[in-house]
Order: sequence, then structure tokens, then C-alpha cells
Amino acid sequence: MKQLRFSRIAVMFAAIGFAAVPELTNIAANTAYAQEAMRPEIGRIVQAAGELFKAKKYKDALSKIHEADSVSGKTVNENFTIERMRLSIASAAGDNDTVIRAAETIIAAGKLPSKDQLQMIQVLANAYYKSGNYSKAAQWYNRYYADGGADQSLRPYLIQAMNQGGDSAKALKEVTADLAADEKAGRTPSLANLEFYADAARKQKDMAGYSSALEKMVAYHGKKEYWVNLLNNVERKPGYSARLKLDLLRLKLALGQVTKANDFMDLSLMAIQAGYPAEATKIIEAGYKAGALGTGNDAERHKRLRDMAAKALDESNKGAAAAEAEAKQSKDGNGLVSLGYASVTAGKFDQGLAMMEEGIKKGSLKNPEDAKLHLGIAQFQAGKKANAIKTWKTVQGNDGTSDLARYWTIYANQK
Repeated sequence: MKQLRFSRIAVMFAAIGFAAVPELTNIAANTAYAQEAMRPEIGRIVQAAGELFKAKKYKDALSKIHEADSVSGKTVNENFTIERMRLSIASAAGDNDTVIRAAETIIAAGKLPSKDQLQMIQVLANAYYKSGNYSKAAQWYNRYYADGGADQSLRPYLIQAMNQGGDSAKALKEVTADLAADEKAGRTPSLANLEFYADAARKQKDMAGYSSALEKMVAYHGKKEYWVNLLNNVERKPGYSARLKLDLLRLKLALGQVTKANDFMDLSLMAIQAGYPAEATKIIEAGYKAGALGTGNDAERHKRLRDMAAKALDESNKGAAAAEAEAKQSKDGNGLVSLGYASVTAGKFDQGLAMMEEGIKKGSLKNPEDAKLHLGIAQFQAGKKANAIKTWKTVQGNDGTSDLARYWTIYANQK
């Protein structure tokens, strides 16, 4: 089974940076919170570091501010001023370890206004994540929210920090809560959360949860790779019926997943055998147009298949009137449903849809849910999207029919 690729998450976390750090470039700005003057020996160091910072000589500025560490007897305010300057310089210099040291000291001082304090906690959490200390990162992301932080864009960082830090169960609990909140509020769930949940469900062999996550990934973030995983997974669900192979391949064809010669041939042969030669002809022509058929060592086989489909279509057209009359006389609606679908695939939309609806109304169908699934597909092909979606919503069953109806609905809504 093709595994999910977490490219979006990887890019997001590879690009993680610090939250906006106050760029303090002079003593006046850096002493805004001080309630007593700095001593000259400290003031000179901070001033010099600030000048180097403004000149973008960050490493030199960092070395200069470190000189303040050797000055003894510093007051709380002096230490606070030094650490704020150190944080700004270290951030610009890309010195993550120093960012952590300075941010922890600033937070512990408790001298920042609440908004700035939350920002500083965010800086520290991000810095710990960058360092690979995921348990510490999770601790500080949680502190951010516990102290009143409201930036929901940090949630994926928190969840990944928990997961990378070894607390995957708690991370999954957080993701589940986020997804439930999104559903309740009618919000689009984040791709990161859905990917995380799908991967966790797959590892736990929770195929129902995996399928549910894939459906949402396709519905809200419809990329081709998710469609591939979703349709491959449906065949593995308990109770899935092999008779739906043609229906599954129809959807794969619509999604552009049928690309190989053998797939085009298998699909067209199944359509012929099911009594839909017009559909088979269209599939074969699509294969020729794509360059999958009509070339290579099997070109002659492809031609024979094309001729066989054309012959079957000709015979079907000649016997159409008699077949319809017989179907109308039948006690069940199976013949009408099948003939109606065949007519729709041949482009006779109104006639075909009328027959299908008459057949479903007559009842006694061998597979009534299949009939509704096919009616929805026929309505969609006829350009009646709203009717198709309404029909698909009525499809039930645990053998794959209701799954395919939902997937066709998702596809129709994306068109």
C-alpha cells in the first residue's frame, strides 16, 4: 500500500523559526522595563553590542554582550536588560542554544506584559523544537496555551512535539480533539492533523479510522495521492464485494488513475461483458488517445478489442427495441436499469435515465443499491450533478456501494 507522504508537515517544521523577537538596538529601548539605571560598565557593553547589532555584525555583537556575564553583582533589571539584548542578537545570529538560555531567563523574570510574555514563551518553544528537544518544546507549547495563548497555528507544532517526544498517545488525543472541534464548528480540518490521524490509524490497523481520514483529506484537500490511497483501501475493507470492480475502475478512470494498457483493456472488457458496449468503446478510444493502446507489441490485440467493442455496440443497437420491450414486460426492473445505463453511456441521456428510474421503481432488483449507484453515475454523466448527489446520498450497504457513492459525491463536488 502506498504510504502517505508528510511533505507539507516536513516543510513546515523544516522552516520553523522564532516568533518575532524584539530587535533592541539601543540602550533606551532595551531599558524600557528597568526601574533603575544600569551601571556604566554594563551600559557600555550593551551600547557597543547594540551598535554591532545595527551594523549586522551579529557574531561580534553576541561576543560583546557575553562580556556582561563577567560583571559581578548585577541587579535583576540589569540581567533582564542584558538577556533581552542577548536574545535579539542570538536570534539574528542563528544561535539557537543562546536563544533558549536568554528566553528562559526573560520568562522567569516575569517582567514582560502578558502579551509579550506569551510571545517569549512561543520563542522558547520554537527554539526547543529546533534543537530537537521535543519534550521541552511540548512543555512550553502547553505553557503557551495554559497562559492564555490563542494562536492556533501553533497546534501542529505542539502535536508533532508530543509525537516526536515519545508521547504519541497524547498527540493523537490532541489531534482527535482538534478534528472533533473542526467538525462541530463546520471548519475545514487541517491537512497536518488529518495526515497525522490517518498515519496513526494505519499503524494501529484501524482501517475504519484510516478510511475516514483519507475521505476528509480527499474532500477538503483533494490531491491525487490521497485519492489513490483511498480507492486502494476500499477494496481491503471487510465485506467489500468483488462485483464492484467495474464501478471502482469507472471512478479511477474519471480520476485519471487508469493509465496502463492492461487497465484500459480490462476495464473495456468488463464493460462489454456487463452489456455496456458504448461505454467500452469510449474507454478504448480514451486508451488510444492517451497512447496506452495502439502501440507496441500488443497493438494488434488492441485493434481486435476495438473491433470487438464496435461489433458488440452494433449488435446492441440492432436489438435495442426488442430488448427494451422485453425489459418492460419483465416482473423485475433489472433489465430496465441495465438498458437505461447502456443508453446513457451511448449519449441517450433522457431515454436512459427514464428507463433506469422506471426499473428502480418497478423493484425486485438483484442489487438495488448498485442500481442507485449507477443511476447517480448516469445522472452525473448527463450533466445533472445535483440530482446525482441526491441519488448517491440514498445508497446504503456495507459491501462497498455506499463507499463508492460517497467517493463519487466527493469527485462530483470537486469538478
